[in-house]
Amino acid sequence: MPARIRRLVTKSGDQHYDEIVGYFGVGALRQPPSPMSDVELARAIAEFLEETPSSQSIATLSRRLNPSSPHPTPG
Repeated sequence: MPARIRRLVTKSGDQHYDEIVGYFGVGALRQPPSPMSDVELARAIAEFLEETPSSQSIATLSRRLNPSSPHPTPG
């Protein structure tokens, strides 16, 4: 999934990308149980890029990627 996300996040969004990869690394973000279409993933990433990277924006992205997974808590 991070490779697909990298294609959707331009170099100017590196801080956002680093946050996403970091949260995948610690298990706070999980891949969806069934693959998302490129359109669904692009929408989720576009929404995330509109906000400053934070625990709250990661939680929103998590709900979009995998509604059934536990969500990161702000902190």
